Amino acid sequence: MSKGSPISPSLMAAKSAGATKAPEKVDRAADAVVDNAATLSPVLGPNNVVPPTVMTGSEAIVRSLEELGVDDIFGLPGGAILPTYDPLMASKMNHILVRHEQGAGHAAQGYAMVTGRVGVCIATSGPGATNLVTAIMDAHMDSVPLVAITGQVSAAVIGTDAFQEADIVGITMPITKHSFLVTDPEDIPHVMAEAFHLASTGRPGPVLVDIAKNAQVGNMTFSWPPKVDLPGYRPVVRGHNKQVREAARLIAEAKKPVLYVGGGVVKGHASAELLELAELTGAPVVTTLMAKGAFPDSHAQHVGMPGMHGSVSAVTALQQADLLVTLGARFDDRVTGVLSTFAPNAKVIHADIDPAEISKNRLADVPIVGSVKEIIPELSEAVRNQFAQSGTPDLASWWSFLNNLRDTYPLGWTEPEDGLTAPQRVIERIGALTGPEGIYVAGVGQHQMWAAQFIKYERPHAWLNSGGAGTMGYAVPAAMGAKVGEPDRVVWAIDGDGCFQMTNQELATCAINKIPIKVAIINNSSLGMVRQWQTLFYDGRYSNTDLNTGHDTVRIPDFVKLADAYGCAALRCERDEDIDATIQKALEINDRPVVIDFVVSPNSMVWPMVPAGVSNDQIQVARNMTPEWEEED
Repeated sequence: MSKGSPISPSLMAAKSAGATKAPEKVDRAADAVVDNAATLSPVLGPNNVVPPTVMTGSEAIVRSLEELGVDDIFGLPGGAILPTYDPLMASKMNHILVRHEQGAGHAAQGYAMVTGRVGVCIATSGPGATNLVTAIMDAHMDSVPLVAITGQVSAAVIGTDAFQEADIVGITMPITKHSFLVTDPEDIPHVMAEAFHLASTGRPGPVLVDIAKNAQVGNMTFSWPPKVDLPGYRPVVRGHNKQVREAARLIAEAKKPVLYVGGGVVKGHASAELLELAELTGAPVVTTLMAKGAFPDSHAQHVGMPGMHGSVSAVTALQQADLLVTLGARFDDRVTGVLSTFAPNAKVIHADIDPAEISKNRLADVPIVGSVKEIIPELSEAVRNQFAQSGTPDLASWWSFLNNLRDTYPLGWTEPEDGLTAPQRVIERIGALTGPEGIYVAGVGQHQMWAAQFIKYERPHAWLNSGGAGTMGYAVPAAMGAKVGEPDRVVWAIDGDGCFQMTNQELATCAINKIPIKVAIINNSSLGMVRQWQTLFYDGRYSNTDLNTGHDTVRIPDFVKLADAYGCAALRCERDEDIDATIQKALEINDRPVVIDFVVSPNSMVWPMVPAGVSNDQIQVARNMTPEWEEED
């Protein structure tokens, strides 16, 4: 790490004495980004002054990462990035060798999601770089701060179809905040600093840095901090005062307001601010799939998760609302259903750091561009002043209507007729026995929805999933990265038997590096969500969805044998009466990864459900069963 001197005492003031982490590390207890050098300088890290020093480009890459405060990296070497892996050996940074580049990308995502810091992954050129594309796209969809560093063939042969050449900059440009190609070693320090600044500010997201081999092996003069020059990149942080006041006026006038909370509140570390606004207004709160934990599930004002598999109370609250206070959400199709029928009588306040999201899908009556971390307190103050003038709105009738929905249509499940275990029961018990301080990482499909529904999330950064992209194979490597970032927390990967088989090779990474994640395979022997759609919409024609891993099948693979081969503790649970004991045993094993094969019924389905292509008003609580209610007057 750097031996350089601090650039100034004021820039170092936020770094606590003896700290080894970079100052941008999140204080998760308060869910607030530490006020650090990044607020004064666009260069992350302690902003040490490093005098001009001659070194290779590869050494400059490693030194830049150190100066940026990076502690952990996930990667896999290859020819075009090999020059950089040599000086990496001498670094104090912790490099974790993955078994597949996609695993490196998802691990970096999981790390970023729980720490609030930029996740870092490294791969070589060609197929190494393209194997990162899925994770980069995933990070782009879910606004995860990520820097992906890739090797590239030498500049002299770029464009000649050289061995393992791929135009990774061109490939990733639509799915990154920016993609850099570095061919001159002198550019490395400022490009690295710019990449981290872009990834971590404004709307977070992935940035690619593709570095030609000649830039890695060539000599350059390294100094720090570099100058960051990003003309035109000026994220707006504070909301416009006039718009904030207008929003407060609408809140004071609303009879049926709803706080529609998206993942931006988690990314913006604004949960405490949200709680204050919610309790001030008394309005119901819905938290999207990406916002689970931004507002405590146990809070009396929380009416659930909206969307295709949201609760009846949350979906109906949005449909019946006269005002949506939209915070860090994007009106995606999984929440809105048929957009033209979504919340037809509601005015919209929309606050978001990304101006491109505002009025993209739903016209905002009051648009507010800025960070929710800044906007929500501003809005609370304006609401407080407005209430002082006009009085606090009476929402008793609105709450009577919503409470009746919560009482009448609570989340639950029906016991399977085949006598096998209900997967919902397994997931509910994992959450209950682990508690709210755990971290839960889901794959994609039925188990993802059940994990969102039946685990109670009381804090932000406890729930990780691939929301926008819906990436199978996300859970195991993302859980691995989360455990590296938060080693003192219990980390569960709740995965399906289909998802698990896409990235389970990272169990080797976990076992060798002593990363003791716990993996719950919800083994229904099929691609569960696809099978559910085949049941409902294709007359039960199960085309290519049976996986032969579960009850009364050939069990290829046998997950217990597979886990054992990977050096993990391997358990299997097939009876309801064994669920708690199996989970407790897993919780007691902390010296290696644990894999549990929970063999469950293939016939369980996710309810409620809004079928694709219909209005949210047609939400079903079971097959062909739609709630009956009268509109709240």
